[in-house]
Amino acid sequence: MLINLNVNEEVRKKNIQRCREKNILLPTFKQMMDPSTVPADIKEKMTHVGLWDVDPLNLFRITWKNEPTKQGGTFGGVNYIEIPREITGVKARILALVGKWFPTGAHKVGATYGCLAPALVSGNFDSVHQQAVWPSTGNYCRGGAYNSALLNCDSIAILPEEMSQERFNWLKSVAGEVIATPGCESNVKEIFDKCHELDAERGHNIVIFNQFDQFGNYLWHYKVTGAAILEVLKEEGIKDENVYAYVSATGSGGTLAAGDFLKEHYPMIKIVAAEALQCPTLLRNGFGGHRIEGIGDKHVPWVHNVKNTDMIVAVDDQDCIDLYRLFNDPVGIDYLKKMGLDSKQIEELDLYGISGIGNVLAAMKVAKYYELTEDDVVFTVLTDSSEMYTSRLKEQDEIQGKFDEHAAIRALAGCAHAQGIDNLKELNYYDRLAIHNLKYYTWVEQQGKTYEEINAQWYDKNYWKDIPKMADQIDELIESFNKEILAK
Repeated sequence: MLINLNVNEEVRKKNIQRCREKNILLPTFKQMMDPSTVPADIKEKMTHVGLWDVDPLNLFRITWKNEPTKQGGTFGGVNYIEIPREITGVKARILALVGKWFPTGAHKVGATYGCLAPALVSGNFDSVHQQAVWPSTGNYCRGGAYNSALLNCDSIAILPEEMSQERFNWLKSVAGEVIATPGCESNVKEIFDKCHELDAERGHNIVIFNQFDQFGNYLWHYKVTGAAILEVLKEEGIKDENVYAYVSATGSGGTLAAGDFLKEHYPMIKIVAAEALQCPTLLRNGFGGHRIEGIGDKHVPWVHNVKNTDMIVAVDDQDCIDLYRLFNDPVGIDYLKKMGLDSKQIEELDLYGISGIGNVLAAMKVAKYYELTEDDVVFTVLTDSSEMYTSRLKEQDEIQGKFDEHAAIRALAGCAHAQGIDNLKELNYYDRLAIHNLKYYTWVEQQGKTYEEINAQWYDKNYWKDIPKMADQIDELIESFNKEILAK
């Protein structure tokens, strides 16, 4: 089963009692897609709760439609921006969803909920007696630890030791246990190895919510992220023929699922998977370390629908770092004002984290490759924001020297405007099959998937179509779960 919804009544009852004691209700997928359907009494209570507060009401803020405020907000329209042409240097419009206004400041909190909620309401996770394990290359374990704390579940966060200090500092205040694994964001196997070690040590006392192979991750982005992008495109009045591409870093493969949703509405849209040039796993079967924090690599995620991917783009991590400095150093901000950014666009600079900048750079390369015009739109995602990486500014000052106007000129001209059509690959059928086949070495040889399962992903025409259909079943379980909580 793609998502295990076989109900364990005994454990489900424990979870209901736990949530009843803690005054916890769970949002449905429909409510995350359209939070105007959230009950009025919950919305009123939310006006007294901060965005990052460890309060179960913030489960209802797992949506792209939060009011953009850190204290007491409810809901509004989809949070997105248009990237200024002064930055992109391309004719096409590049639009991006904004992840800053999720609890924890990153969109991964949605993917974690997509994995945790089905297990909770079906009784396949015992919130009283089991620990939730969140293997991650950055933001996923933040979201998992946070959701666990909201639900009063014990959690274990796993992430590479070279991730930014901001992540570790915050996790220590939320997660029950924090484990740093060797290496950087591309060292995914070391994370999997730690999961195997924990499983051997603790057995039935833990449940591992592996974002790289759990379809709750895929499902959340297909339904919630996909619907948010579709709403923006409709509101902006973009003609179908001008919806050209959707770009996302591969990461765990989840965010790319929004592209599968969009292709149902815009069959000609290009789904573009981005990765770091320093670790070109999809582009060249390559490997290596990189500094675009949180996007993984060195393997193909199980939940990545490779058969639906049209292009691979690799971006240089140094370009991402230098543009992050440009967007956050006072000298860089002053230079961007001189280049024509208005006050609103300057305020929006703190919405770009390093991985978000990587997505934008990939979108720029796509726009140049296809010679897109002023009417064409490329959509991407700002997964988190600048506040996740502020320690990197001091580090780079020590490495590269103090940021000055010459550095600002070099960053905008050399890292943004000079992006070319190198390190891209349009995929034909056999290119896609070659990437899909890489899953064998990670998932069948190392992680226990079967030969039949990997072939089903490629040859079963209903495999990927069946996953979105599970949202309604999950919502029914959530609704009945909530009903029993309220029946005190």
